Amino acid sequence: MAVEDGFRESEQSWREILLDLKARGLKTAPELAVGDGALGFWKALAKEFPATRAQRCWVHKTANVLNKLPKSLQAKAKAGLNEIWMAPTRKEAVVAFDLFVASYEAKYPKATACLAKDRESLLAFYDFPAEHWKHLRTTNPIESTFATVRLRTAKTKGAGSRLACLTTVFQLALSAQKRWRKLNGHALLAEVILGVQFKDGIKSIAA
Repeated sequence: MAVEDGFRESEQSWREILLDLKARGLKTAPELAVGDGALGFWKALAKEFPATRAQRCWVHKTANVLNKLPKSLQAKAKAGLNEIWMAPTRKEAVVAFDLFVASYEAKYPKATACLAKDRESLLAFYDFPAEHWKHLRTTNPIESTFATVRLRTAKTKGAGSRLACLTTVFQLALSAQKRWRKLNGHALLAEVILGVQFKDGIKSIAA
């Protein structure tokens, strides 16, 4: 939807992207935004689309939590984190979440604090169709999509002028999109946009 250059993922750079999207017709606020811990993005989003909910990336969060634990515990801790985001319901995820915090909080408070501070945004995906969960729990679908772009720009070791760089990135993205596939459950996007409620991935039936 947008190709822009920015400065170290700053709030200003992200805000320029969001403002550009608005100017080009994005009038309805997105229901959910998925991202890592980049503060610039979340600050800009709060200003331009305050109604948009946040979903933090589980891949990035897992790496951040494990980095605060001894290597001898990381395999077991990773399994515990997987129990959270792989739980079939929010209730079960909360139980696994609390168990992880209780298990490591005494000796490794920095690790559990890193997890606990984003509890709500880590579990936001439960309010969306289960078919979408694979795409919502991590930013990897976006990052892998642009892996070709990153590889090419790294090989060139500098793309010349700003315009040349943006043009190269845009053309590489156009080429990469030929291999993209539709999102799982893409037909359900219309219901999400219309405000249909989902609980634990299942559409709620009005009484």
